[in-house]
Amino acid sequence: TLDNFNAALELKKKALIKAGTAYVPVRIPAQNMAKRLRENGKAYFTFVTSPNIEPTNNCAEQAIGFVVIYRRVTQVARSEKGRIACERFFTVVAICALQGRSTFDFIKEAFIRYFEGLPAPSLISASNSS
Repeated sequence: TLDNFNAALELKKKALIKAGTAYVPVRIPAQNMAKRLRENGKAYFTFVTSPNIEPTNNCAEQAIGFVVIYRRVTQVARSEKGRIACERFFTVVAICALQGRSTFDFIKEAFIRYFEGLPAPSLISASNSS
């Protein structure tokens, strides 16, 4: 039953967290993992009971992978202002791609609005704004 499953899962969670936080080697990576388990251990099991949550962060890694490669290859963002500009630009690129919007059209609209003294266009899609 669902109740039996949840009870068994809770026992396994506790056992795994206990195993990962007791008798931790002195090495820094082991200590860091133990700290993460103590602070967020239960959250690591969310994907088991929530089918819409992926057990990995592959989606997030894929979404920013091109940014990491671009930054390493070009070394364009050496200053704080450069890093901020790149973060904002790539945020626009990623969100427009997720929403199926044209990045070029969004940036063009942003420039037009800027020069007309109007507020910037929103990256929040109409379906997410409610």
